[in-house]
Amino acid sequence: MVKHVIAILNQKGGVGKTTTTINLAAYLAKTGHSVLVVDIDPQGNSTSGLGIDKQTLDLTLYDVLFSRAEPTQVIKEVTSHSLFLMPANADLAAAEVELVGVHQRELQLNRVLSGLEYEFILIDCPPSLGLLSINALVAATDVLIPVQTEYYAMEGLSQLLNTIQQVRQGLNPTLNILGVVMTMHDSRTSLSDQVKKELEQYFGDKVFKTLVPRNVRLAEAPSFGRTIAEHDKWSKGARAYKALAKELEKRLYG
Repeated sequence: MVKHVIAILNQKGGVGKTTTTINLAAYLAKTGHSVLVVDIDPQGNSTSGLGIDKQTLDLTLYDVLFSRAEPTQVIKEVTSHSLFLMPANADLAAAEVELVGVHQRELQLNRVLSGLEYEFILIDCPPSLGLLSINALVAATDVLIPVQTEYYAMEGLSQLLNTIQQVRQGLNPTLNILGVVMTMHDSRTSLSDQVKKELEQYFGDKVFKTLVPRNVRLAEAPSFGRTIAEHDKWSKGARAYKALAKELEKRLYG
């Protein structure tokens, strides 16, 4: 089985990381791939967005990272379409500090994921470049960077690219930037188009052609614990993520 481990990362908050993670996962699963979402953000938004109550969890990714539980004890099936989740909750906030004293601290997530048999593993990263995000980059084969087409979109991207470069040099030489996906795009504003042009100039063909629009249905879906595919499959947001999943498959499989 070909395994693509994709870290969905941008250290800026509110750029659509979780929305991209869960909806991309849903459409990849719908087309027949086995997909695991790994929630490595202590806020646990992917967990609640996929309908799991964070408060009721006995075991989470936190327990697996510190070898207190096996992945199989933690992974939950979230829909009938081969979509699975390794959940997180606020317990994971302690991991950032606790990992500091662990031998090979950057390799813990890689250890956890290396024995798992899924075609796609999508890692929803926290909005920071701390140890949890570094663990995600070390475990990943690819990085997907969601960027909001708004003011300051480019801010912090050079820092993120430097971090990716450092991980390549030291810990994961084959880490590939799969691409940049533009989120919350509003085609009515000249600013969105301006940011789009800037990103295309900077990243070239790494920019996905699919634009994820601002969409009310997309924004409200997580509050129902549903992906956009379940919540409103005819919405603009759903059509965008369906198209993005196809474009991603094409990049990986040709």
